[in-house]
Amino acid sequence: MKQSLEQYIFEHSLNTPDRVAIMAHGEATSYASLWSMILARAEELRREGVSPGDVYVIRSQQSLSYLVTYFALHYLHAVVCPLEKNVSDQRFNQICSDVAGLKCDPETDSDILYTTGTTGVSKGVLISRRAILCNGENLVFALGFRSDLTFVITGPINHSGNWSKVIPTMMVGATLYVLEDMKDVNLFFDAMSYGSHKTACFLVPASIRMLLLLSRKRLSALSDKIDFIETGGAPISSADMKMLAETLPHTRLFNTYASSECGMICTYNFNDGKYKNSCCGTPMKHASFEIVEGKVVCQNGGQMSGYVNAPQLTASVLREGRVYTNDLARIDDDGMLVIEGRDGDVINVGAMKVSPSEVESVALAFPEVSDCICLPKPHPVMGNVVRLLVVAKAPETFDKRKLVQFIASRLENYKVPQTIELVDAVKRTYNGKLDRKAYL
Repeated sequence: MKQSLEQYIFEHSLNTPDRVAIMAHGEATSYASLWSMILARAEELRREGVSPGDVYVIRSQQSLSYLVTYFALHYLHAVVCPLEKNVSDQRFNQICSDVAGLKCDPETDSDILYTTGTTGVSKGVLISRRAILCNGENLVFALGFRSDLTFVITGPINHSGNWSKVIPTMMVGATLYVLEDMKDVNLFFDAMSYGSHKTACFLVPASIRMLLLLSRKRLSALSDKIDFIETGGAPISSADMKMLAETLPHTRLFNTYASSECGMICTYNFNDGKYKNSCCGTPMKHASFEIVEGKVVCQNGGQMSGYVNAPQLTASVLREGRVYTNDLARIDDDGMLVIEGRDGDVINVGAMKVSPSEVESVALAFPEVSDCICLPKPHPVMGNVVRLLVVAKAPETFDKRKLVQFIASRLENYKVPQTIELVDAVKRTYNGKLDRKAYL
């Protein structure tokens, strides 16, 4: 493993100078050209006063210029703080103030990733240069990145689910194909059909469901072209696992457990005929996990160094070199990690606990349900009961009683929704996760 991502790019510029490194907005850039751009941009930034250890706050963009700037900042040993491209000026300036004067080590520190997590409190996660490369190696070995691959970025590059795939793509000298988002499905299929090599992508579960509902035939036609699809960031239902596997029988399909704090921890190829619900598989090369008091505790060469300007919060999460999460989980008989929900999301029904994702997974297997979200509903006796908001494929003919019967045949009685409401859409965050906080 080399000392920086930029060293990998430099070597590819020498060994495979004409290979396409980045495809963005219809323009292909070779590794030789990419390296020249990085050096030129680094010189511009140096003249602007950027020095080793400086924190550089930047709005991320789905563009070649953004990636060149990111690599150039690392070349200068600056620390990059990438934010969502549509972040407000007020929030941008607030974060600039938060990191102003921050003492970073130019030899070890690499990125500051801002995440809200489940509490809604903004946290700056400090990532080291070594962590970036360890996460890259985790993915290279676990997912099988190769130089003859085109990886398609389908969402915000500053989001860890997408940015983490830039790293292994550059490490192995493959091609990165950058899309703005998933709003234009035709552009997505053009990207997944690109070139003569195999293609791959990361898709949040909501995007997978959209493709299965609206474009399943087009997806199936690429079964021999798509090497793998990775998902994560939110639970994928076993019904969608099964449908995607049937659509792409020759494609490796991964459900990965990861976070900004933990890095890339484990993954499960669910195209195995089992479609294990909420299963995230076995540890990657530099990672390990265990269950402590019902929650996931991770150790990983790719984990965070700590939270910015928050020593007490860091001490509560990062202890003895391990990251203590709020993810409720168990390890199954095959040694695989099975996520049972977030501690703050669990619904207490009397003395029993309900995982919303389990209820949602079953509901999504009902043929007439397009999308849903499971929430608590206050009850004078039970404390809470289960409430389910449903997006129906045909609202005018939807039968709530049949859905209740369907769920009751698969789950314990206390997990069956007491209230089912039809809605036009469920609320999600910008990166596709169910936004449970929006309903509080």
